[in-house]
Amino acid sequence: MSHAINFFVSSPSRSPASLTISRPSAFVSTGSLRVPVKKSLRSLVVKASAASDLDESQSSPVLVSENGSGGVLSSVTKEYGRNNAVASSADSSSIEVDTVTEAELKENGFRSTRRTKLICTIGPATCGFEQLEALAVEGMNVARINMCHGTRDWHRMVIERVRRLNEEKGFAVAIMMDTEGSEIHMGDLGGASSAKAEDGEIWNFTVRAFDPPLPERTITVNYDGFAEDVKVGDDLLVDGGMVRFEVIEKIGPDVKCLCTDPGLLLPRANLTFWRDGKLVRERNAMLPTISSKDWLDIDFGIAEGVDFIAVSFVKSAEVIKHLKSYIKARARDGDIAVIAKIESIDSLRNLEEIIQASDGAMVARGDLGAQIPLEQVPSEQQKIVQLCRQLNRPVIVASQLLESMIEYPIPTRAEVADVSEAVRQRGDALMLSGESAMGQFPEKALTVLRTVSLRIERRWREQKRREVIELPSIASSFSDSISEEICNSAAKMANNLEVDALFVYTKNGHMASLLSRCRPDCPIFAFTTATSVRRRLNLQWGLMPFRLNYSDDMESNLNKTFSLLKARGMIKSGDLIIAVSDMLQSIQVMNVP
Repeated sequence: MSHAINFFVSSPSRSPASLTISRPSAFVSTGSLRVPVKKSLRSLVVKASAASDLDESQSSPVLVSENGSGGVLSSVTKEYGRNNAVASSADSSSIEVDTVTEAELKENGFRSTRRTKLICTIGPATCGFEQLEALAVEGMNVARINMCHGTRDWHRMVIERVRRLNEEKGFAVAIMMDTEGSEIHMGDLGGASSAKAEDGEIWNFTVRAFDPPLPERTITVNYDGFAEDVKVGDDLLVDGGMVRFEVIEKIGPDVKCLCTDPGLLLPRANLTFWRDGKLVRERNAMLPTISSKDWLDIDFGIAEGVDFIAVSFVKSAEVIKHLKSYIKARARDGDIAVIAKIESIDSLRNLEEIIQASDGAMVARGDLGAQIPLEQVPSEQQKIVQLCRQLNRPVIVASQLLESMIEYPIPTRAEVADVSEAVRQRGDALMLSGESAMGQFPEKALTVLRTVSLRIERRWREQKRREVIELPSIASSFSDSISEEICNSAAKMANNLEVDALFVYTKNGHMASLLSRCRPDCPIFAFTTATSVRRRLNLQWGLMPFRLNYSDDMESNLNKTFSLLKARGMIKSGDLIIAVSDMLQSIQVMNVP
């Protein structure tokens, strides 16, 4: 028994789009539609006609991801050792998948894969090829380089090592370049890695330039008007309050400060000053978001072909739009995604327009916590995560996730609870900063993020929890509306039918991102023809990117995909799959033959 159901969409410029659903009896409910379903069935097709009108290339490129690792790492690592050679230039009959993802699928199955992505800041502790490989094996999806530290030659070396790691070892680690920004910050401490400020000590903050070594207890400041703007009695906060000073005297370009809250001073740490309990922000508001140094760093990132550029202290959407047009004019294919860092009062005031203009957002809680009351940070984090989800932009939760692991081999219980909450909020990615850049235990810190993410995600699925968050329509055209409806329906069907995986064939990642937005229970296999798109898919929740050459013939694509994945032991006959495509705007439900 089969059924055909036609839906007609009124549009003066288009012929009606029809959806055809065929399946033997036994029904499953998908909203108001009762679809005939049977577990042993071979296929169900939901297809939108007039494919020529549905060109995904009209949509802006969106990010997506997964090279996830998890489960029993010891056996996964062994499997990785047997499969760490992937050809760098695949022919039309091959498929490229992250080495750890492949090993994890074989070891633990579809539903044990990690959905939350992991970002590691690369620094002196992790810049070696072996250290980078160890992080990739532990589940690093994106490597972040921070232009606040190091030279461009050093960053170029890191980029080359990550690229070599991908080519030789079969990973798909993306690269994110983080700009310094033009906010007020300290200098580089004369080359020292850190300095300790003790309670009651007098330190000199100055705008004068010194040749190394610096005079004792002297800190240079990058803002020429610093000595003019601060007043005696102001509180000076370093790195969001990690160290606190009180201004006690001004002498020309020098500002004498008394340490009132001791702590560790790090090179190029952010500086804020408070007066009468309020943040003094007038001068910061006048500084450009992208400094002259930032523009040189951006040119460097474009030349090196990084996958993401994160912009610090974004104040308005105009800055993001200007940078994206600059990248489009200079980057190859204009395919570098721009991430807006939300870390200031101005960012919060213009939050929605900034996120709309960007390709993703980062909740930079450290600097944000220096500009708003600490107790407000958790609610702002949740607000940003939810808004990014609604607007279909990936969101990164960053800063001080496992700060204690810079020095200690295990995290505090409060830090674990913090990570758990970020995973429960369904953020796309978690980011390590100092923990991986200069910490003593970078691999252990990454393992904590991975294991906590896996545990919280698994519990969510076991409890069959469904989110109450409303996902508004975001389509800007008729064709985008069809893509969005198809992905919403496919994700809902995947949960109702308890399918093993969602397959999406996508040229630029847009439909994959729409599926990720729905946060289905099963993993999402995202097949794309472009290596750069595959890497950018490594930032969004639940996506496992594959590079695969495919045609406009979906039946041929599915047969080819099944054959290649079965040959590598990643799927087996009988697995239930839902497939969608931006080529034919279709939904297909089938068992792997």
